[in-house]
Formats: sequence, C-alpha cells, structure tokens
Amino acid sequence: MTDTLVVLTNLPDAAAAHALATRLVELRLAACVNILAPCRSVYRWQGAIEDAEEFPLLIKTTAERYPALEAEIRDRHPYELPEIVAVPQVRGLPAYLDWIAAETTAASSGSSAAP
Repeated sequence: MTDTLVVLTNLPDAAAAHALATRLVELRLAACVNILAPCRSVYRWQGAIEDAEEFPLLIKTTAERYPALEAEIRDRHPYELPEIVAVPQVRGLPAYLDWIAAETTAASSGSSAAP
C-alpha cells in the first residue's frame, strides 16, 4: 500500500471546478486534478430530494498533504457540506506514484514531466 490518495469532490459548475483544481495544484496540495464531464447527482438534503448537475474532480495527492488539501477545499467550496472523500491507492505505477509525491512536496523542483 502507498500513501497516495485519490480525493473526490463535486462542484456546481465548470468555472468553480477549474478554479479549485488550479488552486490545489498551485499550492502543491495536488499533483494533478482531473475535471470530469458533468454528471447528475440525486441526493437528499435537508429533507428534500435534490437533483443537480455537478462537475466531479479526481484529485491526486498524498496522505501527508491530505489535511491541508481538505482545509483548502472546505475554505473554497461553494457548498455548505461538500463531498470530500479520500480513497487510498493500493497499487500504481511506481514512477507515477513517485511523481505525485514529488509534485506535492513544497521543495519540489517541478522539473518532472506531467503524465
């Protein structure tokens, strides 16, 4: 098992998704953020069934950076209660996992090629 995580969250529109993704990479809280195609989410919120279009993000980070990443998402997310779910990576291409670790380290040179 590695200390690499994929963190999931959803944003209400493309602009908010892009802004958050960019901020997380700029701060080195994420090595990479995939902004996925919009999806429909159906959920119960405050006693009512909601149906909304959302833009999912797949955020690649490390367990060490997760607390700061979670705090940044909470600070910048427009939802009162954002979905923030971290999924541990059991396996992966070692060079890719090393790249995630390097790009989420503040002292990283940033010289490695993006995947």
